Amino acid sequence: MRENGNTVRAGDPGIRELTLGGQAVRECSAVLDAVGEEFGAADDPGFLRKAGAYASGLPDEVLDAVREMRFAESTAALVIRGGPVGGADCPTPGHWKEREPAATVRQDFWLALVTAQLGDPIGWASLQDGHLFNDILPIAGEEREQTGHSSETDLELHIEDCFSDERCDALALLCLRNHDRVPNSLVTTAALDLGRLDLDALFSPRFLIMPDSEHLRRSGGTTEAGRPRPLMFGSRHAPYLRVDLPYTRALPGDERAAKALADLADQLDRGATTLSLAEGDLLLVDNYRALHGRGTFRPRYDGTDRWMRKLTVVRDLRRSRALREGADGRVIDPFAALVDAT
Repeated sequence: MRENGNTVRAGDPGIRELTLGGQAVRECSAVLDAVGEEFGAADDPGFLRKAGAYASGLPDEVLDAVREMRFAESTAALVIRGGPVGGADCPTPGHWKEREPAATVRQDFWLALVTAQLGDPIGWASLQDGHLFNDILPIAGEEREQTGHSSETDLELHIEDCFSDERCDALALLCLRNHDRVPNSLVTTAALDLGRLDLDALFSPRFLIMPDSEHLRRSGGTTEAGRPRPLMFGSRHAPYLRVDLPYTRALPGDERAAKALADLADQLDRGATTLSLAEGDLLLVDNYRALHGRGTFRPRYDGTDRWMRKLTVVRDLRRSRALREGADGRVIDPFAALVDAT
């Protein structure tokens, strides 16, 4: 069905799709051309300062859909299809360290311009050498990890970087290659039956959230989960979520919290829907109101595997100032916060 010009997916009212027409694509391409003439890369500090101004030149249908997601919170996940960039013109790298920097310049500008309506980009010292733009692709030897580099196991539903208080407000995934139509999984708070959940327990700090294995490899051996956290916060009528299913557990001996977590996990699993991204499709996820994951696939490691570019953004850079080297810095050291919290 249609609502405000956007396609609304059946099943989860928090997920919408927007397909751009020819005129909108031409307007987006003109903005990308202007940006490319002034800057060589999307992580250029000068571009990041001007990204919001450049983004104002995007067509209204794009800006309105993203702003609706941010300000009205009626949308928790938005798919923009038929955009101004296509897939990758080079093979999928075998590792994120092998990517050619020039291969995704225009795609990265598109990511940054759209997400400028949602916040400011951040990177993590513990992920991909602190790069702001990350590669989501299969890596040999990590097939069964619970990270974006796995393949032969489902990537379970999760809030991005859930363990950290400085986690992003939103994330974006841009599809560069997906020949096998590997599905993404999504579930939003709109799919929950709150009356059947133990909100008193879920809103209480009775749960531990561990860092995932990709973060832990750069943690210097830190494996603490920090202090207990609630899994829901904000309004009880429209709660925000903080849960990473494979890395979250109730405090030892707290049977009520364990049951509340199990009931929440069951609703999230049953409410999840799947969608497949094609080359050039952009998925935006509200990291407070939607969990995302990915289905299983068999990697070939021959340059044709699934490949996404990821960017995470926050609404308030200042909240992480103690964890960044400078006021204009974008890279967070999450384990400094983890140590402080224990």
